[in-house]
Amino acid sequence: MTYGFVGLGQMGAPMAGHRAGPGLIVYDTRPEAMAPLVAQGARPAADLADVARAGLISIMVRDDAQVNAVCAALFAAADPGTIIAIHSTICADTAIRLAAEAGPYGVEVVDAPVSGGFMGAQAGTLAVMVGATETAFEQVKEVFGAWADLVLHMGPVGAGTRAKLARNLLHFVSFAAAAEAQRLAEAAGVPLGRLARIVRHSDATTGGPGAIMIRRTTTPLAPGDPLYEIMSHVRALGEKDLSLALELAAELGVDTPLARLSAERLATGLGLPQEDPS
Repeated sequence: MTYGFVGLGQMGAPMAGHRAGPGLIVYDTRPEAMAPLVAQGARPAADLADVARAGLISIMVRDDAQVNAVCAALFAAADPGTIIAIHSTICADTAIRLAAEAGPYGVEVVDAPVSGGFMGAQAGTLAVMVGATETAFEQVKEVFGAWADLVLHMGPVGAGTRAKLARNLLHFVSFAAAAEAQRLAEAAGVPLGRLARIVRHSDATTGGPGAIMIRRTTTPLAPGDPLYEIMSHVRALGEKDLSLALELAAELGVDTPLARLSAERLATGLGLPQEDPS
């Protein structure tokens, strides 16, 4: 199957590069973005109608407006049976609407946002969250595997984007928490560069926030659940350490709103009652 790729920016160019060769058609509004891939054997598309000749087309553009414009052009030009994969992070319902609009053309839309950043795109180690029919997923997973080492079917169209939004919520809330921790460390005289090395080292070992994402539901745990004791241990450590950090912050006059909120919500977040019945 000929593979088309639209949008050759920081993420799209290295992703497409893993499939560079005669079977790849590329398109970007900047001819200079296509040149390196063309040098590797890819064919440059003159316009979106040209790239629509591909049986599978990946889109990695900036936002909903660009995704909508690209899809409108592709729907009109693509042959029935074409699959269009949207890798951009977009609104939760955009892919669902576009899939409905593609139906009369016989075109199938999948949403397949990625996680792993520029480094993962370069290395071919991205994670892909695919929202698609079972049939479409089977058709795209091998192609995506050229630039990703984790390709998961998250559910029907739209599920990929919803998973990406949840994943990025954790990502950027963690950034805000990291900034709060740095303010506390700086006020306490801790070298921030050394703290950063400790965080990266320990998170690489423990898995960071993802280490506690082992429940299949966020409903409260029953006392007899095998995870109850594990989460109770996490809670005890967390509440102790958060209490100590909040004490230090109060002594140093550092405002730590995320730490306060975490102390209030940790137990519930772990699936435990606020007051331990034991």
